Amino acid sequence: MSEIVLKAENLKKVFSAGKRALVAVDGVSFALERGQCLGIVGESGSGKSTIARMMTRLTDVTDGTIILNGKDITHVKGKELRDTYREIQMVFQMPMESFDPRRTLGDGIGESLRNRKVKKAERKARVRALLADCGLSEEFAARYPHQVSGGQCQRAAIARALAVNPSVLICDEATSALDVTVQKQIVELLIRLKQSGSLSFLLICHDLALVQRLCDTVLVLQHGKAVEYGETQQVLLHPQQEYTKRLIASVL
Repeated sequence: MSEIVLKAENLKKVFSAGKRALVAVDGVSFALERGQCLGIVGESGSGKSTIARMMTRLTDVTDGTIILNGKDITHVKGKELRDTYREIQMVFQMPMESFDPRRTLGDGIGESLRNRKVKKAERKARVRALLADCGLSEEFAARYPHQVSGGQCQRAAIARALAVNPSVLICDEATSALDVTVQKQIVELLIRLKQSGSLSFLLICHDLALVQRLCDTVLVLQHGKAVEYGETQQVLLHPQQEYTKRLIASVL
């Protein structure tokens, strides 16, 4: 029997803009099984990144419920929220912006370990192992973000996310700011991590070829609403909704 690691139930997010209210996400539900990858696709402004930010509690939920490993995390704060970040991590689109430019990559990767009072020698060894897992040599621990390429910085960002051994990794357009060759390398890294079987992925993406290659299930969004949801091959090869058909046709 499959195990659900992350579940969203009737998620809604409303942003206030003066006297107007913008409904960014409207009644979206989905479930992510352990060891699997769920892709969330749709045009710009469809609500993809808002869902990612709600999942990681960077944006408050207006309505609905988020369940992580059987626990309701919809409104957690303080210590409970910090504990949540041991289980769910996010890799952002612009890796350079997610690191402190005044600190080395090694410091950034080891920060969560330092916060957990892991001893220095053990921390350094763990950082080296994480870098190696992500295809970087140990010398990158001493480099600053501006001293590495975008692809190398994104690998370091993935290493940092993995430092706490999360059960869910959210990738919010994690390859879209990289050139095609580097995208391929990052995708291969994600595939390798997925094959380990212990990590589940939520992939926010506009690249349907990548979704088809990496994702087990896919959720299609339009104007904040879920218009199609199911097994990736079924949705992409036999779409039921006109919007999904247009979305697929636009990249062919």
